[in-house]
Amino acid sequence: MDEQPEAAVPGRPLDRRAELSEFLRSRRARLKPEDVGLPDFGRHRRVPGLRREELAQLAGVSAAYYTRLEQGNGRNVSAEVLDSIARALRLTDAEHAHLTHLAKPKAHKKKPAARQQQVRGALCRLLDTMDGVPAYIAGRRSEILAWNRMAAAVFGDWSELPPAERNWARLIFLRPEYRDLFIDWEQKAIDIVCALRMDAGCYPDDPRLSALVGELSVKSEEFRRLWATHDVKEKSHGVKRLHHPLVGDLSLHFETFRIADDGDQALITYHAEPHSPSAEALRLLASWGTDATRAGKDSSAPSH
Repeated sequence: MDEQPEAAVPGRPLDRRAELSEFLRSRRARLKPEDVGLPDFGRHRRVPGLRREELAQLAGVSAAYYTRLEQGNGRNVSAEVLDSIARALRLTDAEHAHLTHLAKPKAHKKKPAARQQQVRGALCRLLDTMDGVPAYIAGRRSEILAWNRMAAAVFGDWSELPPAERNWARLIFLRPEYRDLFIDWEQKAIDIVCALRMDAGCYPDDPRLSALVGELSVKSEEFRRLWATHDVKEKSHGVKRLHHPLVGDLSLHFETFRIADDGDQALITYHAEPHSPSAEALRLLASWGTDATRAGKDSSAPSH
Protein backbone atom coordinates (compact mmCIF):
# COMPACT_ATOMS: atom_id res chain seq x y z
CA MET A 1 0.00 0.00 0.00
CA ASP A 2 1.31 3.47 -0.91
CA GLU A 3 2.28 5.62 2.04
CA GLN A 4 0.28 8.74 2.79
CA PRO A 5 2.14 11.99 2.04
CA GLU A 6 3.57 13.81 5.00
CA ALA A 7 2.19 17.20 5.88
CA ALA A 8 4.43 20.14 5.10
CA VAL A 9 6.37 21.46 8.06
CA PRO A 10 6.60 25.25 8.49
CA GLY A 11 10.10 26.50 7.68
CA ARG A 12 11.33 23.18 6.27
CA PRO A 13 12.17 23.18 2.53
CA LEU A 14 9.92 21.01 0.43
CA ASP A 15 11.52 17.64 -0.30
CA ARG A 16 11.80 17.44 -4.09
CA ARG A 17 12.30 13.66 -4.05
CA ALA A 18 9.20 13.19 -1.91
CA GLU A 19 7.26 15.57 -4.15
CA LEU A 20 8.29 13.59 -7.24
CA SER A 21 7.40 10.28 -5.61
CA GLU A 22 4.00 11.42 -4.37
CA PHE A 23 3.13 13.13 -7.64
CA LEU A 24 3.84 10.00 -9.70
CA ARG A 25 1.92 7.77 -7.29
CA SER A 26 -1.07 10.10 -7.31
CA ARG A 27 -1.16 10.23 -11.14
CA ARG A 28 -0.82 6.44 -11.41
CA ALA A 29 -3.57 5.87 -8.85
CA ARG A 30 -6.12 7.83 -10.89
CA LEU A 31 -5.75 5.58 -13.97
CA LYS A 32 -7.81 2.41 -14.26
CA PRO A 33 -6.60 -0.56 -16.34
CA GLU A 34 -9.50 -0.19 -18.77
CA ASP A 35 -8.47 3.44 -19.33
CA VAL A 36 -5.29 2.25 -21.04
CA GLY A 37 -6.52 -0.97 -22.63
CA LEU A 38 -5.32 -3.38 -19.94
CA PRO A 39 -7.42 -6.20 -18.44
CA ASP A 40 -8.94 -5.56 -15.03
CA PHE A 41 -8.56 -8.43 -12.60
CA GLY A 42 -11.20 -7.02 -10.29
CA ARG A 43 -10.96 -8.13 -6.70
CA HIS A 44 -7.43 -9.41 -7.19
CA ARG A 45 -6.10 -5.87 -7.55
CA ARG A 46 -4.79 -4.63 -4.21
CA VAL A 47 -3.79 -1.11 -5.22
CA PRO A 48 -5.82 1.77 -6.66
CA GLY A 49 -5.13 2.48 -10.28
CA LEU A 50 -2.31 0.94 -12.28
CA ARG A 51 0.47 -1.16 -10.84
CA ARG A 52 4.01 0.10 -11.25
CA GLU A 53 4.76 -2.80 -13.58
CA GLU A 54 1.82 -1.91 -15.80
CA LEU A 55 2.80 1.73 -15.98
CA ALA A 56 6.40 0.81 -16.79
CA GLN A 57 5.19 -1.44 -19.60
CA LEU A 58 3.08 1.34 -21.07
CA ALA A 59 6.01 3.78 -20.86
CA GLY A 60 8.47 1.31 -22.41
CA VAL A 61 10.86 1.21 -19.44
CA SER A 62 11.80 -1.53 -17.02
CA ALA A 63 9.79 -1.96 -13.86
CA ALA A 64 12.95 -1.51 -11.79
CA TYR A 65 13.78 1.76 -13.55
CA TYR A 66 10.29 3.16 -13.05
CA THR A 67 10.26 2.05 -9.42
CA ARG A 68 13.47 4.00 -8.77
CA LEU A 69 11.95 7.06 -10.40
CA GLU A 70 8.76 6.76 -8.35
CA GLN A 71 10.90 6.48 -5.23
CA GLY A 72 12.18 9.96 -6.03
CA ASN A 73 15.41 9.14 -7.83
CA GLY A 74 15.06 11.12 -11.05
CA ARG A 75 18.56 12.55 -11.21
CA ASN A 76 19.67 10.84 -14.43
CA VAL A 77 16.32 10.40 -16.15
CA SER A 78 16.24 11.62 -19.75
CA ALA A 79 13.70 13.97 -21.25
CA GLU A 80 12.64 11.19 -23.62
CA VAL A 81 11.83 8.84 -20.75
CA LEU A 82 9.90 11.59 -18.96
CA ASP A 83 7.92 12.19 -22.16
CA SER A 84 7.08 8.47 -22.37
CA ILE A 85 5.98 8.36 -18.74
CA ALA A 86 3.93 11.52 -19.19
CA ARG A 87 2.13 9.95 -22.15
CA ALA A 88 1.53 6.72 -20.25
CA LEU A 89 0.10 8.68 -17.31
CA ARG A 90 -1.93 10.86 -19.68
CA LEU A 91 -0.58 14.03 -18.10
CA THR A 92 -1.77 17.45 -19.14
CA ASP A 93 0.78 19.99 -20.40
CA ALA A 94 0.89 21.58 -16.94
CA GLU A 95 1.37 18.21 -15.26
CA HIS A 96 4.08 17.28 -17.75
CA ALA A 97 5.92 20.52 -17.00
CA HIS A 98 5.55 19.90 -13.27
CA LEU A 99 6.97 16.38 -13.63
CA THR A 100 9.96 17.78 -15.53
CA HIS A 101 10.60 20.44 -12.89
CA LEU A 102 10.57 17.79 -10.15
CA ALA A 103 12.69 15.22 -11.96
CA LYS A 104 15.16 17.55 -13.69
CA PRO A 105 15.30 20.78 -11.68
CA LYS A 106 16.86 23.86 -13.18
CA ALA A 107 19.18 26.13 -11.25
CA HIS A 108 17.83 29.59 -10.46
CA LYS A 109 21.10 31.46 -10.02
CA LYS A 110 19.97 34.76 -11.49
CA LYS A 111 16.67 34.88 -9.63
CA PRO A 112 16.90 33.48 -6.10
CA ALA A 113 13.52 32.13 -5.03
CA ALA A 114 13.54 34.05 -1.75
CA ARG A 115 14.30 37.43 -3.34
CA GLN A 116 11.65 40.09 -2.83
CA GLN A 117 9.47 40.38 -5.91
CA GLN A 118 9.35 43.80 -7.51
CA VAL A 119 6.87 45.18 -10.05
CA ARG A 120 8.24 47.58 -12.64
CA GLY A 121 7.03 51.15 -12.22
CA ALA A 122 5.68 51.23 -15.78
CA LEU A 123 3.42 48.27 -14.98
CA CYS A 124 2.09 50.01 -11.89
CA ARG A 125 1.30 53.08 -13.97
CA LEU A 126 -0.40 50.86 -16.55
CA LEU A 127 -2.67 49.48 -13.84
CA ASP A 128 -3.65 52.99 -12.83
CA THR A 129 -4.72 53.85 -16.39
CA MET A 130 -7.10 50.87 -16.62
CA ASP A 131 -10.26 52.72 -15.58
CA GLY A 132 -13.26 50.46 -15.09
CA VAL A 133 -11.18 47.27 -15.35
CA PRO A 134 -10.32 45.45 -12.12
CA ALA A 135 -6.71 44.36 -12.54
CA TYR A 136 -3.80 43.26 -10.41
CA ILE A 137 -0.36 41.68 -10.72
CA ALA A 138 0.29 38.39 -8.93
CA GLY A 139 3.63 36.72 -8.34
CA ARG A 140 5.02 33.55 -6.84
CA ARG A 141 3.36 31.99 -3.80
CA SER A 142 0.04 33.60 -4.92
CA GLU A 143 1.30 36.99 -3.68
CA ILE A 144 -0.64 40.08 -4.76
CA LEU A 145 2.04 42.57 -5.79
CA ALA A 146 0.15 45.52 -7.29
CA TRP A 147 -3.45 46.45 -8.13
CA ASN A 148 -5.62 49.29 -9.31
CA ARG A 149 -8.53 51.15 -7.77
CA MET A 150 -11.13 48.92 -9.43
CA ALA A 151 -9.54 45.76 -8.07
CA ALA A 152 -9.77 47.28 -4.61
CA ALA A 153 -13.44 48.13 -5.18
CA VAL A 154 -14.23 44.54 -6.23
CA PHE A 155 -11.94 42.47 -3.98
CA GLY A 156 -11.20 44.81 -1.06
CA ASP A 157 -8.50 47.37 -0.34
CA TRP A 158 -5.36 45.29 -0.02
CA SER A 159 -3.34 48.42 0.87
CA GLU A 160 -4.79 48.16 4.38
CA LEU A 161 -3.26 44.70 4.81
CA PRO A 162 0.33 44.08 5.94
CA PRO A 163 2.42 43.05 2.89
CA ALA A 164 2.71 39.44 4.11
CA GLU A 165 -1.09 39.15 4.13
CA ARG A 166 -1.50 40.29 0.53
CA ASN A 167 -1.63 36.72 -0.62
CA TRP A 168 -4.50 34.87 -2.31
CA ALA A 169 -3.85 31.63 -0.43
CA ARG A 170 -4.04 33.40 2.91
CA LEU A 171 -7.17 35.30 1.90
CA ILE A 172 -8.99 32.26 0.58
CA PHE A 173 -8.13 29.77 3.32
CA LEU A 174 -7.75 31.97 6.38
CA ARG A 175 -10.31 34.77 5.91
CA PRO A 176 -13.93 33.58 6.09
CA GLU A 177 -15.25 36.69 4.36
CA TYR A 178 -13.75 35.53 1.08
CA ARG A 179 -15.97 32.45 1.20
CA ASP A 180 -18.88 34.87 0.86
CA LEU A 181 -17.21 36.85 -1.92
CA PHE A 182 -16.54 33.87 -4.24
CA ILE A 183 -19.74 32.03 -5.12
CA ASP A 184 -17.72 28.96 -6.16
CA TRP A 185 -15.23 29.16 -3.30
CA GLU A 186 -14.13 25.54 -3.75
CA GLN A 187 -13.01 26.12 -7.33
CA LYS A 188 -11.10 29.26 -6.37
CA ALA A 189 -9.39 27.28 -3.60
CA ILE A 190 -8.47 24.51 -6.05
CA ASP A 191 -7.01 27.04 -8.50
CA ILE A 192 -4.85 28.57 -5.77
CA VAL A 193 -3.52 25.22 -4.55
CA CYS A 194 -2.76 24.08 -8.11
CA ALA A 195 -0.75 27.26 -8.68
CA LEU A 196 1.16 26.75 -5.43
CA ARG A 197 1.97 23.19 -6.50
CA MET A 198 3.44 24.53 -9.73
CA ASP A 199 5.55 26.98 -7.70
CA ALA A 200 6.70 24.15 -5.44
CA GLY A 201 7.96 22.24 -8.47
CA CYS A 202 9.95 25.23 -9.71
CA TYR A 203 11.16 26.53 -6.32
CA PRO A 204 11.16 23.70 -3.75
CA ASP A 205 13.92 25.42 -1.77
CA ASP A 206 11.98 28.67 -1.38
CA PRO A 207 11.73 29.11 2.44
CA ARG A 208 8.80 31.53 2.18
CA LEU A 209 6.84 29.09 0.05
CA SER A 210 7.50 26.18 2.41
CA ALA A 211 6.56 28.37 5.37
CA LEU A 212 3.30 29.35 3.66
CA VAL A 213 2.43 25.74 2.82
CA GLY A 214 3.29 24.66 6.34
CA GLU A 215 1.19 27.37 7.96
CA LEU A 216 -1.83 26.69 5.76
CA SER A 217 -1.49 22.94 6.37
CA VAL A 218 -1.68 23.57 10.10
CA LYS A 219 -4.51 26.11 10.01
CA SER A 220 -6.79 24.86 7.24
CA GLU A 221 -8.24 21.39 6.84
CA GLU A 222 -9.44 22.31 3.34
CA PHE A 223 -5.93 23.29 2.32
CA ARG A 224 -4.50 20.00 3.62
CA ARG A 225 -7.10 18.07 1.66
CA LEU A 226 -6.45 19.89 -1.60
CA TRP A 227 -2.66 19.94 -1.18
CA ALA A 228 -2.66 16.13 -0.77
CA THR A 229 -4.21 15.66 -4.24
CA HIS A 230 -1.00 16.87 -5.95
CA ASP A 231 -3.10 18.42 -8.72
CA VAL A 232 -1.45 21.03 -10.92
CA LYS A 233 -2.89 23.15 -13.70
CA GLU A 234 -2.64 26.58 -15.24
CA LYS A 235 -5.87 28.49 -15.69
CA SER A 236 -5.21 31.48 -17.90
CA HIS A 237 -8.80 32.55 -18.54
CA GLY A 238 -12.33 31.84 -17.46
CA VAL A 239 -15.27 33.28 -15.54
CA LYS A 240 -15.48 34.11 -11.86
CA ARG A 241 -18.81 34.62 -10.13
CA LEU A 242 -18.74 36.90 -7.12
CA HIS A 243 -21.27 38.09 -4.58
CA HIS A 244 -20.34 41.69 -3.87
CA PRO A 245 -21.88 43.19 -0.73
CA LEU A 246 -22.78 46.46 -2.48
CA VAL A 247 -23.80 45.53 -6.02
CA GLY A 248 -24.80 41.89 -5.63
CA ASP A 249 -23.81 39.09 -7.98
CA LEU A 250 -21.10 39.67 -10.58
CA SER A 251 -20.10 37.46 -13.47
CA LEU A 252 -16.65 38.54 -14.64
CA HIS A 253 -14.40 37.13 -17.34
CA PHE A 254 -10.73 37.03 -16.38
CA GLU A 255 -7.63 36.92 -18.56
CA THR A 256 -4.08 36.19 -17.41
CA PHE A 257 -1.07 37.72 -19.15
CA ARG A 258 2.43 36.55 -18.19
CA ILE A 259 4.97 39.39 -17.90
CA ALA A 260 7.48 38.88 -20.69
CA ASP A 261 10.61 39.68 -18.69
CA ASP A 262 9.46 37.91 -15.51
CA GLY A 263 7.48 34.72 -16.06
CA ASP A 264 6.77 34.46 -12.33
CA GLN A 265 4.54 37.54 -12.53
CA ALA A 266 1.19 37.83 -14.29
CA LEU A 267 -1.30 40.59 -14.99
CA ILE A 268 -4.87 39.45 -14.32
CA THR A 269 -7.76 41.52 -15.65
CA TYR A 270 -11.52 41.18 -15.21
CA HIS A 271 -14.32 42.42 -17.44
CA ALA A 272 -18.05 41.95 -17.82
CA GLU A 273 -20.14 41.24 -20.90
CA PRO A 274 -21.18 44.53 -22.52
CA HIS A 275 -24.60 45.84 -21.46
CA SER A 276 -24.93 43.11 -18.82
CA PRO A 277 -26.00 43.67 -15.20
CA SER A 278 -22.40 42.93 -14.20
CA ALA A 279 -21.12 45.67 -16.53
CA GLU A 280 -23.55 48.14 -14.96
CA ALA A 281 -22.44 47.03 -11.50
CA LEU A 282 -18.80 47.67 -12.41
CA ARG A 283 -19.68 51.14 -13.65
CA LEU A 284 -21.42 51.80 -10.36
CA LEU A 285 -18.37 50.65 -8.39
CA ALA A 286 -16.13 52.81 -10.58
CA SER A 287 -18.26 55.88 -9.86
CA TRP A 288 -17.99 55.26 -6.13
CA GLY A 289 -14.21 54.87 -6.30
CA THR A 290 -12.60 54.58 -2.89
CA ASP A 291 -16.01 55.11 -1.28
CA ALA A 292 -16.99 51.67 -2.59
CA THR A 293 -14.24 50.06 -0.57
CA ARG A 294 -15.16 52.01 2.54
CA ALA A 295 -18.87 51.28 2.17
CA GLY A 296 -18.11 47.66 1.39
CA LYS A 297 -16.34 47.22 4.69
CA ASP A 298 -19.32 48.68 6.49
CA SER A 299 -21.53 46.14 4.66
CA SER A 300 -19.45 43.06 5.55
CA ALA A 301 -17.22 43.13 2.50
CA PRO A 302 -13.72 41.61 2.90
CA SER A 303 -12.39 43.64 5.82
CA HIS A 304 -8.83 44.84 5.63
